[in-house]
Amino acid sequence: MSRAPAALSVDDVTALIDESFPQIHAGGRALYIESVADRQARVRLTFSDRLARPGGTISGPAMFTLADFSIYAALIATLGAPAIPAVTTNLNITFLRRPEPRDLVAVTTIIRLGRRLAYAQVELTSDGEEDVVAHATGSYALPAVGSGT
Repeated sequence: MSRAPAALSVDDVTALIDESFPQIHAGGRALYIESVADRQARVRLTFSDRLARPGGTISGPAMFTLADFSIYAALIATLGAPAIPAVTTNLNITFLRRPEPRDLVAVTTIIRLGRRLAYAQVELTSDGEEDVVAHATGSYALPAVGSGT
Protein backbone atom coordinates (compact mmCIF):
# COMPACT_ATOMS: atom_id res chain seq x y z
CA MET A 1 0.00 0.00 0.00
CA SER A 2 1.47 3.34 -1.09
CA ARG A 3 1.27 6.49 1.00
CA ALA A 4 0.72 9.62 -1.04
CA PRO A 5 2.46 12.78 0.14
CA ALA A 6 0.10 14.95 2.14
CA ALA A 7 1.72 18.24 1.03
CA LEU A 8 1.03 19.96 4.33
CA SER A 9 2.25 23.48 5.03
CA VAL A 10 4.27 24.67 8.04
CA ASP A 11 1.05 26.06 9.54
CA ASP A 12 -0.77 22.73 8.99
CA VAL A 13 2.01 20.71 10.64
CA THR A 14 2.31 23.16 13.54
CA ALA A 15 -1.45 23.07 14.14
CA LEU A 16 -1.53 19.25 14.11
CA ILE A 17 1.33 19.04 16.59
CA ASP A 18 -0.13 21.76 18.83
CA GLU A 19 -3.47 19.92 18.89
CA SER A 20 -2.22 16.37 19.39
CA PHE A 21 1.05 16.90 21.28
CA PRO A 22 0.78 20.20 23.24
CA GLN A 23 3.06 18.98 26.04
CA ILE A 24 6.07 19.48 23.75
CA HIS A 25 5.70 23.19 24.54
CA ALA A 26 5.53 22.80 28.33
CA GLY A 27 7.53 25.61 29.86
CA GLY A 28 7.08 27.78 26.76
CA ARG A 29 7.44 27.31 23.02
CA ALA A 30 11.06 26.77 22.01
CA LEU A 31 10.63 24.63 18.85
CA TYR A 32 9.57 26.32 15.62
CA ILE A 33 9.02 24.56 12.31
CA GLU A 34 10.59 26.80 9.66
CA SER A 35 9.94 24.75 6.53
CA VAL A 36 8.56 21.41 5.42
CA ALA A 37 8.52 19.50 2.16
CA ASP A 38 8.04 15.91 1.11
CA ARG A 39 10.31 13.89 3.45
CA GLN A 40 11.99 17.02 4.83
CA ALA A 41 11.75 19.52 7.65
CA ARG A 42 13.75 22.39 9.05
CA VAL A 43 13.14 23.14 12.73
CA ARG A 44 14.61 25.81 15.02
CA LEU A 45 15.28 25.48 18.75
CA THR A 46 15.47 28.96 20.26
CA PHE A 47 18.28 29.39 22.73
CA SER A 48 17.42 30.18 26.34
CA ASP A 49 19.18 29.89 29.68
CA ARG A 50 17.01 26.91 30.61
CA LEU A 51 18.65 24.91 27.77
CA ALA A 52 22.19 25.92 28.64
CA ARG A 53 24.91 23.97 30.38
CA PRO A 54 27.84 25.52 32.25
CA GLY A 55 30.06 27.33 29.79
CA GLY A 56 27.10 28.47 27.70
CA THR A 57 26.68 25.40 25.54
CA ILE A 58 23.31 23.81 24.77
CA SER A 59 22.45 20.63 26.67
CA GLY A 60 22.52 17.23 25.02
CA PRO A 61 18.90 16.49 26.00
CA ALA A 62 17.80 19.71 24.26
CA MET A 63 19.64 18.70 21.07
CA PHE A 64 18.15 15.20 21.30
CA THR A 65 14.64 16.69 21.60
CA LEU A 66 15.26 18.93 18.59
CA ALA A 67 16.37 15.97 16.46
CA ASP A 68 13.41 13.82 17.52
CA PHE A 69 10.87 16.62 17.02
CA SER A 70 12.31 17.44 13.60
CA ILE A 71 11.83 13.85 12.39
CA TYR A 72 8.26 13.93 13.69
CA ALA A 73 7.58 17.19 11.83
CA ALA A 74 8.97 15.74 8.58
CA LEU A 75 6.77 12.66 8.97
CA ILE A 76 3.62 14.69 9.57
CA ALA A 77 4.44 16.97 6.63
CA THR A 78 4.85 13.92 4.42
CA LEU A 79 2.07 11.65 5.68
CA GLY A 80 -0.46 14.02 7.21
CA ALA A 81 -2.63 13.24 10.22
CA PRO A 82 -2.15 9.44 10.10
CA ALA A 83 1.46 10.06 11.20
CA ILE A 84 0.34 11.51 14.53
CA PRO A 85 0.47 8.14 16.39
CA ALA A 86 3.97 7.49 14.97
CA VAL A 87 6.47 6.80 17.73
CA THR A 88 10.22 6.85 17.98
CA THR A 89 11.69 3.36 17.95
CA ASN A 90 15.34 4.38 17.89
CA LEU A 91 17.33 7.61 17.91
CA ASN A 92 21.11 7.81 17.84
CA ILE A 93 22.89 11.11 18.16
CA THR A 94 26.56 11.90 17.79
CA PHE A 95 27.77 15.17 19.28
CA LEU A 96 30.51 16.46 16.99
CA ARG A 97 31.40 19.84 18.46
CA ARG A 98 30.28 22.26 21.13
CA PRO A 99 27.35 24.34 19.88
CA GLU A 100 27.44 28.09 20.30
CA PRO A 101 25.02 29.62 22.83
CA ARG A 102 22.44 30.57 20.19
CA ASP A 103 19.58 28.98 18.29
CA LEU A 104 20.09 25.51 16.86
CA VAL A 105 18.69 24.48 13.49
CA ALA A 106 17.84 20.90 12.55
CA VAL A 107 17.60 19.83 8.92
CA THR A 108 15.89 16.47 8.56
CA THR A 109 15.63 14.13 5.59
CA ILE A 110 13.55 10.98 5.65
CA ILE A 111 15.77 8.44 3.93
CA ARG A 112 13.35 5.51 3.88
CA LEU A 113 9.61 5.54 4.25
CA GLY A 114 8.12 2.08 4.47
CA ARG A 115 4.67 0.82 5.39
CA ARG A 116 5.52 0.36 9.07
CA LEU A 117 8.85 2.10 9.63
CA ALA A 118 10.49 5.36 8.62
CA TYR A 119 14.22 6.10 8.87
CA ALA A 120 15.67 9.61 8.87
CA GLN A 121 18.84 11.60 9.39
CA VAL A 122 19.18 14.99 11.05
CA GLU A 123 21.99 17.55 10.93
CA LEU A 124 22.09 20.12 13.73
CA THR A 125 23.96 23.39 13.30
CA SER A 126 24.29 26.56 15.34
CA ASP A 127 22.32 29.35 13.67
CA GLY A 128 24.47 31.09 11.07
CA GLU A 129 27.15 28.37 11.07
CA GLU A 130 27.82 25.70 8.45
CA ASP A 131 29.64 23.18 10.65
CA VAL A 132 27.44 20.38 11.96
CA VAL A 133 27.42 20.24 15.78
CA ALA A 134 25.49 16.96 16.00
CA HIS A 135 24.28 14.27 13.63
CA ALA A 136 21.34 12.00 14.43
CA THR A 137 19.65 9.06 12.80
CA GLY A 138 16.34 7.73 13.90
CA SER A 139 13.51 5.40 13.10
CA TYR A 140 9.81 5.77 13.78
CA ALA A 141 7.14 3.08 13.88
CA LEU A 142 4.25 4.16 11.68
CA PRO A 143 0.59 3.48 12.34
CA ALA A 144 -1.10 0.99 10.06
CA VAL A 145 -3.36 2.97 7.75
CA GLY A 146 -6.98 2.28 8.58
CA SER A 147 -6.19 0.31 11.73
CA GLY A 148 -7.21 3.07 14.12
CA THR A 149 -3.84 2.94 15.91
